[in-house]
Amino acid sequence: MRPSPMRAAWMLALLLLALPARAAGVLEVRPVEVHDRKAVFATVESLDRALARSRIAGTVVELSVDEGDRVERGQVLARVEDPKIALQIRALDARIGALEAQLELARIDLGRARELIRRNAIPQARLDEAEAQFRTVSANLAATRAEREVVQEQLAEGAVPAPDSGRVLKVRVTEGSYVMPGEVIADLAVERYVLRARLPERHARFVREGDRVWIGPRGLGPGDPVGEGRIVKVYPELEAGRVVVDILAEKLGEYFVGERARIEVETGSRTVFPVPPEYIRTRFGVDFVKLESGREVVVQRGITREGRVEILAGLREGDRIVPWEEAGR
Repeated sequence: MRPSPMRAAWMLALLLLALPARAAGVLEVRPVEVHDRKAVFATVESLDRALARSRIAGTVVELSVDEGDRVERGQVLARVEDPKIALQIRALDARIGALEAQLELARIDLGRARELIRRNAIPQARLDEAEAQFRTVSANLAATRAEREVVQEQLAEGAVPAPDSGRVLKVRVTEGSYVMPGEVIADLAVERYVLRARLPERHARFVREGDRVWIGPRGLGPGDPVGEGRIVKVYPELEAGRVVVDILAEKLGEYFVGERARIEVETGSRTVFPVPPEYIRTRFGVDFVKLESGREVVVQRGITREGRVEILAGLREGDRIVPWEEAGR
């Protein structure tokens, strides 16, 4: 993994601190604040998942997507048909035709009644009856047409649209399957991806939204590191003793959902005294350094970072130490 800007600055600071003193063989100890990192694996996950569901009961007569396909919002993924709906539409069409014929007959009767009432050939009650019949047939025709529109809309709802743009993760049905209203046809990963990492509980108090994260090569093999990312969310609930964080970085859309990448997360800072290894001698499992005065001091060794050994205890700021080769002269 390429060194991060922080690591490069740390190396440069150490080099500048050590060069003048080491030229004379004496190193003045100075503290350096270092940031600890926890190396873990993170998984590429979709920030949101959407479910494409059937809106009617029926048989899947068309399935136009497969796992891995990219889809756009509103794109038809499948089509469900219920044979009973087509039968209902034909029955309603027949009723509408009959009512239209009745309406025409009622219109003729009403016109004849109005003509006769002008001639005083029929009583007013006969005209009222003709008008009522016309209104009744008109209302029945309007209601039947509205009912047909409802059934026609149910037929249109057989199309299963994508609720959002993204990639199809899983198709749960096959053509010919019978589905119920609300049954899931396909799972979609919405095209907003994050790296989701799970850190040990002891690091929970150190991670914050906005913290930088160093992301290595995708997968488990070699390759160029992805670069830096940022923690965009720290979940308030622990999962199996681990704190869950979401990390945002570029190019995550090129990954497979579920693919892993190695990351390093800052888990706090501490002060250490970086010392070149030639200034340390180990005897009987105990580490020593020699002061300029000739006194030997027991120290506690930490990790070796960028060619320097971190001394955690035993030295104080301003101590002047000499390498063991020079001390033995």
